[in-house]
Amino acid sequence: MDRNARRKWEKAREFALGLPGATEEFPRGESAGKVNGKVLVLLGVDDGSHPRGVTVGLVEETVHAPALAAPGTGPAGHGLRRSGRVRLPLGGKGAPEAGLLCDRVEESRRTIAPRRLVTELETR
Repeated sequence: MDRNARRKWEKAREFALGLPGATEEFPRGESAGKVNGKVLVLLGVDDGSHPRGVTVGLVEETVHAPALAAPGTGPAGHGLRRSGRVRLPLGGKGAPEAGLLCDRVEESRRTIAPRRLVTELETR
């Protein structure tokens, strides 16, 4: 993975795990940021077997549709139903910048977190 993609992955991971109530777990060997046992962001595997990317849940159409329109982005193969899981690439032409990745992680958190934790996020 190139340095820029690695930097974006590290920033997204740090941001996700810095959110109130967030923990890191490794289901199926994949790094996942969770809140109350629910997946906030899937950060992938670090063994080079897959292109590096992050997967977030985006339900709001105003966020979901533009996210899917970006080059290299697409619906995730799992959990797409209600959660609107979207896989965002970290490298390649048109890949989102680190700040936008963090915005998407925050939107995903608003989707899965209990209301009290969303309120806590808004007061930060």
